[in-house]
Amino acid sequence: MGTANIIGLVLGWGLIITSIALGGFDKLKVFWDTPSVCIVFGGATASMLVAYPLGAILKAHNFVLITFTAKDRDSLKVIEQIVTLSEAARREGLLSLENHMEEIDNPLLATGIRMAVDGMSPEVVESIMNTEIDAVNSRHGYGRSIVANFGKYAPAFGMIGTLVGLVLMLADLDPDKVGAGMAVALLTTLYGAILSNLMFLPWADKLGFINDDELQCMDITLKGVIAIQSGENPRVIKQKLLMYLPPSKRPVENEDV
Repeated sequence: MGTANIIGLVLGWGLIITSIALGGFDKLKVFWDTPSVCIVFGGATASMLVAYPLGAILKAHNFVLITFTAKDRDSLKVIEQIVTLSEAARREGLLSLENHMEEIDNPLLATGIRMAVDGMSPEVVESIMNTEIDAVNSRHGYGRSIVANFGKYAPAFGMIGTLVGLVLMLADLDPDKVGAGMAVALLTTLYGAILSNLMFLPWADKLGFINDDELQCMDITLKGVIAIQSGENPRVIKQKLLMYLPPSKRPVENEDV
């Protein structure tokens, strides 16, 4: 995921810079204006401080970092582990899974198997695991909303900066400086549009994709634990869980996951 993120940013910025440079490298300096940068970055941050607690804003960089570091969930590996556990439970009994706990590297799967071994009813196990899934979804949604709202406020302050620039230009109107003044005024709108559409909103969408990927893996885990606890045939469990995966990601030979 992180590789695509980097490629997208490099490609996006590259296209913008190249399009400017085609008009002459000397034009690049025209597209930098410190006051415009301050009003877009500073204004968007100010709005976020009004909308969210300070602690949440200070952690915003962590949410962005996730878009660079998150890895695709290996749902097939989870299914393989669930099928292996189901075979052990069918062969040696559900309580024997306590001897396999150290082999489980999936926290939700470990929690579910531990509850099943402890004798909790399937309804209680499912309820607790669903609560965990809902909590993860809620936390991820909160982080995504922070990144998305940065993308929402940046263009707004870009427009505010443009209006401020126009007011200042018209208050001291000089026909010889109208072109330059208009160019500077429009830069804040440009900055806001770039930040929103190349960075913050795409990052928010990436966080949504990561969340969906993790929730699918967690749902597979939930269904697998309940199936093991219910004593279903490992072959049935395997076929049921493989339905979560697109055909291209399912094993060619389904005899062994």
